[in-house]
Amino acid sequence: MTKITFLGHACFLVEAEGKETLLFDPFLKENPLAPRQPEQIKTDYILVTHAHFDHLGETYEIAAANEATIISTPEITTVAQEKGLNAHPLNVGGKFDFPFGWVKATPALHSAGIAGGTPCGFVIHYHGQNIYFPGDTGLFSDMKLIGELTPPDLALLPIGDNYTMGIDDAVVAASFLKAPLIIPYHYNTWPLIAADPQEFKKKVEEKTDSQCQILAPGASCSF
Repeated sequence: MTKITFLGHACFLVEAEGKETLLFDPFLKENPLAPRQPEQIKTDYILVTHAHFDHLGETYEIAAANEATIISTPEITTVAQEKGLNAHPLNVGGKFDFPFGWVKATPALHSAGIAGGTPCGFVIHYHGQNIYFPGDTGLFSDMKLIGELTPPDLALLPIGDNYTMGIDDAVVAASFLKAPLIIPYHYNTWPLIAADPQEFKKKVEEKTDSQCQILAPGASCSF
């Protein structure tokens, strides 16, 4: 079984007993909902979707403390390597094998937060299970292809609107992806991205065959 822990906003920790630990978009210090601080994080890999402060967060600090490998776009990994950190660049459409499985970079409709960069999402094949983490994105029809080519066992979806998909678009995304389990994120960190996860859960379970699990910051579930 794989355990995923929500650390607030868009940050997740993925782990399995005796296996590598993965951390997604570690925004903790300035996150009012974060249940942990960077010095409390232990991880082997950090996956970063783009360079906005609320996603890049404490990536470099945590990577240095853990000797972790950063997986991200070339612009972000170049900065990491200049800091003497371990980093592996991926560009959209590319896939690479790691000890835990593989990571494929997927498109994201967003801005990059770094000069010359592009945002991305990831499908992570982690010890036999696929996790889709789209980062910050609007709805796009090629999510259907992601669902068909790399069927997710778990899809994480932003629902806070304004900067990303809102609830109704995220429900459509869930219908495209057909993941058995959906977990929402990127909501209620600030008033600007306020959203009701219970409304999202209700609509997902009414309109798709997926189940929706709402995780409070610090909570975990297994899949």
